[in-house]
Amino acid sequence: MAIFDLAQLEQQVDDLIRINERLREENRSLRTRQDILVAERGELIEKTEQARSRVEAMLSRLRAMEESL
Repeated sequence: MAIFDLAQLEQQVDDLIRINERLREENRSLRTRQDILVAERGELIEKTEQARSRVEAMLSRLRAMEESL
């Protein structure tokens, strides 16, 4: 009976090791993906701010043109 319990325990430990390895790889992959998404978000925020500045500049020029008429 002790041999069976030991074999079963060994199998469970092996299963846990495989699960741990899979989860580590998944975690590593998710962290990489998160880093990419954070960088993309920063770029999008920067582009949005640039577009906002251009639109505000255009509005200012339009208002100035309107006032000069």
